[in-house]
Amino acid sequence: MIEARVLPCGDRALLVEVGSLELAVAAHSALAAAPPEGLLELVPAARTVLVRLDPRRLGLGHAEHWLRETLADADPRAHLPEGAAVKLPVVYDGDDLAAVAELWGCSPDAVAERHAATLWRCAFVGFAPGFPYLVPADPATAPPPVPRRATSRPAVPAGAVALAAEYAGVYPRSSPGGWQLIGRTDATLWDARRDPPALVAPGALVRFMSVRALPGGAEPSAAAGEAARAVDADGARGGASAAGAAGAAAAGAARAVRVLDPGAFTLVQDLGRPGRAALGVGAAGAFDRAAHRLANRLVGNDETAAALEVLLGGLTLALPAGAWVAVTGGDGPVTLDGASVPPRLPVHAERDGALLHVGRLERGLRASVAVRGGLDAPSELGSRSRDTLAGLGPAALTAGSILAIGDAVAGPVPTIDLVPLDAPDDGPLELAVRPGPRHDWFTTEAHDALLDAEWRVSARADRTGVRLDGPALARTPEAAGRELPSEGMLPGSIQVSPDGAPTILGPDAPVTGGYPVIAVVTDAGLDALAQARPGQAVRLRLATGRR
Repeated sequence: MIEARVLPCGDRALLVEVGSLELAVAAHSALAAAPPEGLLELVPAARTVLVRLDPRRLGLGHAEHWLRETLADADPRAHLPEGAAVKLPVVYDGDDLAAVAELWGCSPDAVAERHAATLWRCAFVGFAPGFPYLVPADPATAPPPVPRRATSRPAVPAGAVALAAEYAGVYPRSSPGGWQLIGRTDATLWDARRDPPALVAPGALVRFMSVRALPGGAEPSAAAGEAARAVDADGARGGASAAGAAGAAAAGAARAVRVLDPGAFTLVQDLGRPGRAALGVGAAGAFDRAAHRLANRLVGNDETAAALEVLLGGLTLALPAGAWVAVTGGDGPVTLDGASVPPRLPVHAERDGALLHVGRLERGLRASVAVRGGLDAPSELGSRSRDTLAGLGPAALTAGSILAIGDAVAGPVPTIDLVPLDAPDDGPLELAVRPGPRHDWFTTEAHDALLDAEWRVSARADRTGVRLDGPALARTPEAAGRELPSEGMLPGSIQVSPDGAPTILGPDAPVTGGYPVIAVVTDAGLDALAQARPGQAVRLRLATGRR
């Protein structure tokens, strides 16, 4: 029997909490051995397993019954996987090596020797695709914990070997980070073309090998293919986008869409790549899924077909003759060859090079643009979606990008009105929430403020998360000084940072996180969140209608 707490996590997940990494591995193994219909994903972490489900096929009550029954019959002595350790060459010359040595009361050389002498085990993968959270395989050999940096770096180089709390880790690609850097490796931690793509999987053993130099003086390499993308610090914008790079092949296609003006920020999105969170890969996909599905239905596509997600408007496309196109989501002027297009209705390009223009959105934040047949953009890990945090999928569109039209047609263009969605409202946005797994970390006053305050969408809002400005949410005295081991997260989770500010995670958020989750926005509310503009008022209410 594995003793566990089953904690609420919104309307589509539960969190199983146990007492150790070994028990988390045993619980994950037992649950993965007999998955019921409706189980979408298991996300292991240091002390928890996040259980994501489809509530249409597996209700929360039935899921909890299955969890408790399965764990009651599970063997808590299930062994961690063994095998040869993954060996990673390391040059110990990191920017924070001296600071760690001071914390440990030793020399920098002694830090390197102790780190390399420790046999590490991957507790889980999170933060970014292939980022391993490593703990000592033998707890008796654990070095002293290291606090995160007071200020996060805007960009940590790929291959950086780092420490934070009780963990060691390696950055698979350049990304922001607050861990203490002690060295660098040239190992490729993540390669989407490799099977499996993560070099270090959960449970694997890792040995760091101290070297004076990397082969050929090589610098740490990013995940394969990432260097070819000109991506800035947020992993989203770039000079030559992947979609544009694919234009060489698409340029000769008889049916393709040409981007004349990408507007503020336009991405290719489908419904994402779920099922890979255990490797640190979030689902991503369209932020406003309802608008995406409707746009595809309006032109007779399969709902999963790739379309465009347009931030704030300003997009201009040249369409081939005969193309059908539909624009949904945020509300603003749309024209085809200068003629006004009725909102949320399919329109037909009568000539080659017909100009579709999505003007500045007057209500809402994002528009979805679907072309009959879908967009045949490059696919990565089974999806054409751009994940702005992980750097997966086609990069943001640029002027001159060419996108081939695919064959994701499900039927004829409908001849009846299919408009089940109203335009976004620019008034106060109401979002239904359910309790999160760490709601008991917060005071009664914090819970009252969460539901009573009129929050404002911060300017710090993107596809990874939407920060809310308002009163600080205080922790209980018992939780005030506690550190939360990283655990699985899902879009809609309302994380509360140490300063008391809540942030609602979006589709590109990390799959694990270390800030406590007080509540979770319901699945239906996520589409509305996609249209929330900076400065817009937000009210949160319990989905049950009760406190």
